[in-house]
Amino acid sequence: MSRGRTLERVVVVGAGMAAVRLAGDLAGGGAHDVVLLGDEPHAPYNRILLSAVLEGTHDPASLALPLPDEVDLRTGTRVVEVHRAEREVELADRTRVGYDRLVLATGSVPTLPPIRGLVRVDGRLDDRVHAFRSLEDCRRLDAAVPAARRAVVVGGGLLGLQVARALSVRGLVTEVVEGGEHLLRSQVGPAAGSVLARGLRRLGTTVCTGARAVRLTPTGDTCRLSLDNGYALEDLDLVVLTAGGRPSTALARRAGLAVRRGVVVDDRLCTSDEQVHAIGDCAQRGDRTTGFVAPAWEQAEVLARHLRGEDRSYEGSRVVARLRATDLDVAVLGEPERAEGEVVEVTNPVVGSHRKLVVRDGRIVAATLVGDLSRVGLVTQHFDRGTVLGPTEPADLLLPERPAAGAPSAAAALPDDAEVCACAGVTAGRVRACSSLADVTATTRATTGCGGCAASVRDLLAARPSLSSMEGTPR
Repeated sequence: MSRGRTLERVVVVGAGMAAVRLAGDLAGGGAHDVVLLGDEPHAPYNRILLSAVLEGTHDPASLALPLPDEVDLRTGTRVVEVHRAEREVELADRTRVGYDRLVLATGSVPTLPPIRGLVRVDGRLDDRVHAFRSLEDCRRLDAAVPAARRAVVVGGGLLGLQVARALSVRGLVTEVVEGGEHLLRSQVGPAAGSVLARGLRRLGTTVCTGARAVRLTPTGDTCRLSLDNGYALEDLDLVVLTAGGRPSTALARRAGLAVRRGVVVDDRLCTSDEQVHAIGDCAQRGDRTTGFVAPAWEQAEVLARHLRGEDRSYEGSRVVARLRATDLDVAVLGEPERAEGEVVEVTNPVVGSHRKLVVRDGRIVAATLVGDLSRVGLVTQHFDRGTVLGPTEPADLLLPERPAAGAPSAAAALPDDAEVCACAGVTAGRVRACSSLADVTATTRATTGCGGCAASVRDLLAARPSLSSMEGTPR
């Protein structure tokens, strides 16, 4: 301890989902004074569900992330420098905050695609152009939707598809432009991308892949977006940028910490300074950074235990990605396009489903499920446990679930130790032990991440005779 304090002061730069998880795990233990410095003016919120707010299925207030009263949360507070020798951080108003341990949870920053005309001469984005990273971005775009008729989303990744679907649900004629050869190219292969594109078109969203936006031209009250294939999208009211981001490392670089793509950390989430740690999107362990909530929360949990004196290390998280959008269902386990093994694959573009397992030594090492997630709980269970499957089991797992009349749902039939919520690592047994949905969210954090487990949690709770009424269950 330093400066005569009885509590070790942990200052966290950032108030995102990783930072809140760390603060919640540390607070109340009697050993740490936790200070959270967030540069946004709002209390912490679930960034993953912003597209649900845009879609209209969630109220912004429902995104709030709870924090223990013991946490010193300071919003609208931007850190501009780290003074490692003095163990202090300097704020934009030139005041300083001392620390015993510093945690960088600065997340990522959006990258602007190289589109001419995107930025005006005064350095601001054209009024019709919207980024989509923060609550303020969401509110600005939400306010612009009622007066709009046509929109284009630049970027066909997870966020891009969520935003495109939200705008389409709101009644806009929506198009997606993706420079890669298929949608979700970082997570899935061409067959799955094709099924997704077909599904979007069926839902009224035009998809243009293999083409990059190169120029934005104002045309009166609307604008035109020109592509590098010679085609142009006309009469656009909204242009939404979801084409990616990069780890926010500027603060770490100025502090002289080791930085590659992200802030370099070891298996204790320590940077090149033993008193400074990094977690979440800004951190790099080995050659990998992460952009998902599940590994960020795992890092936060490991670091909290390390700071409490436990012998815990972080070796890298499994990749689990879920697409949350109305009528679009995607789950990706591991890295199915890079994993080595035997591939078992079934594609049915007519009904809009694609299922793929990568099996090595009889074990599932990666999987892609598009359009039908009825078996996702069982597939995830085998993936997590490293179950050795029988000769016909991989193929059987790709068949859609058709339960007999009166039979329990796939989620309700899961064993207690099967994982239901990948973000928070919550098992079916922990959900069953809860008395209500509010109890689930408060004690396990299930449904508070990507929201992809909401249906499974609903099924598990509904299967309990005493909890047949599910008012307040997330949509």
